[in-house]
Amino acid sequence: MRELISNASCVLFDFDGPVCRLFAVHTAESIARRLRGLAAELSVSALLTPELRTSPDPHRVLRGIARARPAPGVLSRLEAALTREEISAAATAPPTPYAAALIAALSTRGRQVAIATNNSPLAAEHYLNRHKLAGYVGGRVHGRTQDVSLLKPHPDSLLRALASTRTAPREALMIGDSVADFEAARAAGVAFLGYAFEKSGEEQLLAAGARDVVRSLEHVLTALIAPASG
Repeated sequence: MRELISNASCVLFDFDGPVCRLFAVHTAESIARRLRGLAAELSVSALLTPELRTSPDPHRVLRGIARARPAPGVLSRLEAALTREEISAAATAPPTPYAAALIAALSTRGRQVAIATNNSPLAAEHYLNRHKLAGYVGGRVHGRTQDVSLLKPHPDSLLRALASTRTAPREALMIGDSVADFEAARAAGVAFLGYAFEKSGEEQLLAAGARDVVRSLEHVLTALIAPASG
């Protein structure tokens, strides 16, 4: 752990999970259901596969519809609706324990901090401002674009984060909570540290090939500040 954090001049955080529990109050399942309702209003329900009709993941619903190449304007309406839902969720999202302290400690110790997420960057910025963390991130929030084919596991958001910090992949560390985060980090050539809120998440990350997984960011914070205390 200490080696991972000491070798990183830049730490990239996924947003939902490692920074906060975005959908703890406004659940992902309810948002996915509202996206399907909007798809019906836009007369594109036929593009929903049987799996998408029951998926609790709004990003999967959005990406699935995008793959079917709907008429111009449909995808932008759906993405805008998801963005509004995520901004609303960010207003009530509880912080991940030790995340704020870790972000602050990294920044004050000279590490650059950036966000690389499949969520809307507006939602992440709303949360960071609300919790007075924006100054530590310095505008380096890289989230979903209009091209949803670039969502993780595509490394696009990580590559944009590296470019914004002028950091080589070998000098960065990604903290993520999903297999998609792990695969994106691997594709970008960035070291990966898994964060798992639940045991099932830890098992999924390890099964995918992640070598380092923690159940609490307290371990990362301790590894960061221990050398200075000695």
